[in-house]
Amino acid sequence: MSTPHEKLIRTTFALPLGEVHALVGGAVSARPLLFLHGFPDHPPTAVPFLEHLAETHRVVAPWLRGYAPSPIVGPYDLDTLAADALALIDRLGGQVDLVGHDWGGEITYTVCAAAPSHVRRAVTLAIPHPATLLRSLAHSKQWKKSWYMGLFQLPGANYLVRRRELAMIDRLWRAWSPSFTLDSARRDELHACLKRSLPAPLEYYRAIVRPLTTFVDRMRKAEAHIATPLLQLHGSDDGCIVPPTDEDRRLFDARVLEVMPNLGHFLHVEAPATIAARVARWLA
Repeated sequence: MSTPHEKLIRTTFALPLGEVHALVGGAVSARPLLFLHGFPDHPPTAVPFLEHLAETHRVVAPWLRGYAPSPIVGPYDLDTLAADALALIDRLGGQVDLVGHDWGGEITYTVCAAAPSHVRRAVTLAIPHPATLLRSLAHSKQWKKSWYMGLFQLPGANYLVRRRELAMIDRLWRAWSPSFTLDSARRDELHACLKRSLPAPLEYYRAIVRPLTTFVDRMRKAEAHIATPLLQLHGSDDGCIVPPTDEDRRLFDARVLEVMPNLGHFLHVEAPATIAARVARWLA
């Protein structure tokens, strides 16, 4: 049975970006944990997972830049997204445990590389190091899974995503977590968020290659070394990202890589208790 301090409430933080909305839960005196969601997602989808983490931490899960009700203004490059996270970390006391899924994981790597003193320990879910992901796109197995990245570069991408009541979003969830179906209440809430937010979530992908004048510099930064102790969790049945191997260990000082059997891309939503327990053991 849930105790009162495990309940998640909605609150806001006044940051340079503007009024950032977040789910918050756990004992006020507990160690802060910042959870960063991915695409196409938002914090309420992960409530069961976050409630488990709130048993040991003061959990804060913001709607990222580009996701309503947080500001949907750009830019959406990783340096800017990491600066948003660091501003919130400062509000939480200057150092946190950091957990990120998908794009939230890419932000996690960027924060750990840029400001390692701000992160005690980190966890990434369903996303490899940026350099590993970029190299994997050269292989047909990953490129076939990443077709949507190319689609999102097209001028009509927003229309394609919105048509037929966000049918493409539902298709991505089915393909990425093939053994899981999001319940209708959480699906409807997620759709409402995305309808208010689009095309901003697609701009994350456009910022990978734009502007071309700074593309080389962004690729150089993608090779950044991670000194923060970090746990990488990936689902064996992930239909979005091919799980990495230990070949990229040179990019880390202290990385543990685990592939979780029978789980897909949204592994923390599919098995919230199991993934939260593994995260909690790492953070302990």
